[in-house]
Amino acid sequence: MTESASTPLEDLRARLAARSGQVRSGTVTGFDGDDVLVRLDDGPDAAPGRVAGYELSWRRAGHPSEVCAVGQRITGEVTGTDGQGRVMLSAKACEDTALRRFLLGVERGSVVTGTVSSVHTFGVFVRIDGEPPHPVYAGTGFLRVPELSWSRFEHPAEVVGPGERITAEVLVADTLQGQVALSLKALQEDPWERLHGCEGEMVSGPVTEVVPFGVFVRIGVDAEGLVHVDDLAGRTVTEGQELRVRILEIDRPRRRIRLAPAE
Repeated sequence: MTESASTPLEDLRARLAARSGQVRSGTVTGFDGDDVLVRLDDGPDAAPGRVAGYELSWRRAGHPSEVCAVGQRITGEVTGTDGQGRVMLSAKACEDTALRRFLLGVERGSVVTGTVSSVHTFGVFVRIDGEPPHPVYAGTGFLRVPELSWSRFEHPAEVVGPGERITAEVLVADTLQGQVALSLKALQEDPWERLHGCEGEMVSGPVTEVVPFGVFVRIGVDAEGLVHVDDLAGRTVTEGQELRVRILEIDRPRRRIRLAPAE
């Protein structure tokens, strides 16, 4: 049995679905709850557009009618399509032209400098040199906690502080989030590189943590390994104690080191 031919409208919707990241314009035709309905500029058979409430503006609003009105022109970045074939847009991604221009000019893998603007438990905001003022965040750059350092720490404030100048690698510039994801760790040597071929060696290091299933021991500068409780054989070990151990196994993909007491 042959498949039925698709209609021109279906073909258009399929093409649009694959065009995420492009900028489209249209006219506001109405509201559906917190969403904005849009007639896109593609002629009478154009797929309808939709802007979710949270993608409408950086400004907070009780209802989308506080931001735009029926008949108003609106521009947004295509994010995909919904289950009904409507083109989903982010007007927020195009609202601040200076911010969007800056984000589009930042290349993945490039190295940037900036100033730490605020430090939180969830990450660090950075004002990248040359960036425009951000409409919401304390800086366009953002460092997730795992990207701060190879070393263990309890709080990001142990790694960087407000006002500190930093150099970081760009992971991605995201126009939808309005941020540049950065990494300090990418510019630091991976301490695990120094452990290549070290299985069987005897080393000494401080106990960094005592847990029910064993103890963690720092090996080298920033790597840690586990001595399983069974290998301790009832031996009492305290945090901060210097322990001499043998490196039994280094699992780089899982970033795990198995250790055993040397004595």
